[in-house]
Amino acid sequence: MESSLPAFTVEQVLQATGGVLLSGDAENVFYGVTTDSRQVKKGNLFVALQGEKYDGHDFVGLAIEQGAAGCLVHSAAKLNLNAAGKEAALIKVADTLQAFGDLAHDYRRRFSIPVIGLTGSSGKTTTKEMLAAILSRKKKTLTTEGNLNNLIGLPQTIFRLTGDHEIAVLEMGTNTRGEIKRLTQIAVPDIGLITNIGPAHLAGFGTVDIVAEEKGDLFLNMAETGTAIVNVDDEAVQTIAGKWPGKRITFGMSSDADITVQNIVKNGARGISFQLMVGSSVSKVEMKIVGIHHVYNALAAAAAAWAAGMNCQSIVEGLVSFQPVSGRMQIIRLQNRAFVIDDTYNANPASVREALMTLKDLKSNHNGYVFLGDMLELGDAAPEMHRKIGVLMATIGVNAVFLRGDFSAITASGATEGGMPPQNIFFLSPDEDGMPFLKEHLQEGDWVLVKGSRRMKMEKIVAQICDLFGRDDTGDNTGRGNNKSGVNEH
Repeated sequence: MESSLPAFTVEQVLQATGGVLLSGDAENVFYGVTTDSRQVKKGNLFVALQGEKYDGHDFVGLAIEQGAAGCLVHSAAKLNLNAAGKEAALIKVADTLQAFGDLAHDYRRRFSIPVIGLTGSSGKTTTKEMLAAILSRKKKTLTTEGNLNNLIGLPQTIFRLTGDHEIAVLEMGTNTRGEIKRLTQIAVPDIGLITNIGPAHLAGFGTVDIVAEEKGDLFLNMAETGTAIVNVDDEAVQTIAGKWPGKRITFGMSSDADITVQNIVKNGARGISFQLMVGSSVSKVEMKIVGIHHVYNALAAAAAAWAAGMNCQSIVEGLVSFQPVSGRMQIIRLQNRAFVIDDTYNANPASVREALMTLKDLKSNHNGYVFLGDMLELGDAAPEMHRKIGVLMATIGVNAVFLRGDFSAITASGATEGGMPPQNIFFLSPDEDGMPFLKEHLQEGDWVLVKGSRRMKMEKIVAQICDLFGRDDTGDNTGRGNNKSGVNEH
């Protein structure tokens, strides 16, 4: 067996989960934990999770056939205990999802390395990647991959811990009240970071105040020996931090913050630069990412890294080396010397506003076009928030907008209310993909922003644009070579 795989005896699983051994060998040792029967390897413990569209209990037999040394179940009704064989251990628990987290918690407790837990309404993944870029310069770092940040993904990440790791960065997402508390209990973070609090997942939470309570559970469920990383420019985070009795490190634009900046310079498509102030140290940082909101992400990452013991030089080097995450304000230069901002990974009102304001800065006196999919999970607030985004697009001078989703008409009404000509508003459909318009109008120096919630699949629009115009991946894709594109260099 691979030494890197988490190992559990039957007794350890029983103690961690409160389970009962239904059948099988009580002396079994499990190497590796999986919830996917298709990925079962010999010696694994298979956890039969149950979702809305699947039930892992249906695949217990297959998991054992493929070599699972045991299975964790919460229902024995569908199981043939005799067919399971004499060796494979069947362990019954009250709830397999809860037990999966309990096992991950037990495994995390075997490691004394620092764990950083981070959450927020926006910027989580980018901040996580910035933090990983800093920490990995000096430490073997485990980081959440992709969007594995929920009650299934976070345990999966923890099970990747090995004796080689020196620090872990765990992203925590939520769309239901109580998830952050549970994730914090599983991960036991030593350092907690809330990037910001805003109107996201309101369909599940109802109000921003409840979002704040949910995110605040990260601080309130850490051990008091931990450190809270506090955004002093976010009033909701400040309020939560007021209830935190332990150590804190602050970040923000305020000169009173422990980690702050001065002399921010927007370098067009090249990115952004600023003077980073960490304690009494001041260093120039040039980052290959656009948008003022990413300065906040950089500050958050710097503060968490400082709390983890990284020095100023490593923090600066890590931020400078950071590369934009695909689908998150990623700039693509086209062969006609126009630019696409690929921000298709997800969308909420705050992130859409930031993306639009960044588009305004970048396009300068050139044309700007927006492909926008609906912002999802906003509940009763959705119509008004889409209307406001429409108004904003018109206000900042977007030349034409292409809309997709159930709230397209409301967004369009906001755009016309803001002064955008109706003939410049298009609705995406099988017969209207916006490409003929771009082919006719998109010129050198123009910018196209593509954004929407994940389920809107706006990344396909980015692929279409790149297919139509061709990507310029051979030269200076950041526009550094000259300023013929009209990119604002200041």
